[in-house]
Amino acid sequence: MFSFKAEALDALPHIRHGFFTREGGVSSGIYASLNCGLGSDDDKGAVSENRARIASDMGVTAGELLTVHQIHSATVETVTDVWTPATAPQADAMVTKRAGIALGVLAADCTPVLFADTSARVIGAAHAGWKGAFTGILEATIDAMVALGATRDNITAAVGPCISRDAYEVGPEFRDRFLQANAANDKWFIPSALDGHFMFDLTAFVAARLDAARIGTVERLNLCTYADEQKFFSYRRTTHRGEPDYGRQMSVIVLSPPA
Repeated sequence: MFSFKAEALDALPHIRHGFFTREGGVSSGIYASLNCGLGSDDDKGAVSENRARIASDMGVTAGELLTVHQIHSATVETVTDVWTPATAPQADAMVTKRAGIALGVLAADCTPVLFADTSARVIGAAHAGWKGAFTGILEATIDAMVALGATRDNITAAVGPCISRDAYEVGPEFRDRFLQANAANDKWFIPSALDGHFMFDLTAFVAARLDAARIGTVERLNLCTYADEQKFFSYRRTTHRGEPDYGRQMSVIVLSPPA
């Protein structure tokens, strides 16, 4: 099964990770093929099989691959034990120091970010759409890792596939919200072809928030979910086509047991 890897995470010991694509699953139609979104209208058996395939690739059981009920918040869950999809908490990030539990986040244009401090044996995964990134999900994830013993200088973060600036047109009220928070946020916007509208650079905004948090390493994969239909699901592409629903790809990180 194919997944993109971040070189900075791949170089770390005791870590397995993957930014999985939409390829390699059993779903069909608009969900083809590795749709991992239990909140979609896809066949639940197919979604469960897709998630089981990712779990196997990560070296864990299906029950050890955890996701949360994502709500575009700045809420982080500290994982000490497994839960079921039915009992998953509402949050947009997870952190843990427990080996053998895979942390998975779903996205279909939003930004998945995977974190690791192998010296402290702490990992994290965050779902950062514009709202989560704007309200502090990345900083909250780092703080939660530090609370488990991580050190900022030792944290590596990888920014996965998401919608690129070339595909992310927003209205003036969207940009105004960012400028009201900080006038320097103007740098993440350029005028679009539509008068009064702008193209927003979500990837750069997320990376800048991580850089400002003064962690050790930030890597960007620079892969656009909207532009590459073969590899990725995209909420915005689905919206533009008037399709009734969309799939979600998963990004995962797991800490290996001590040798």
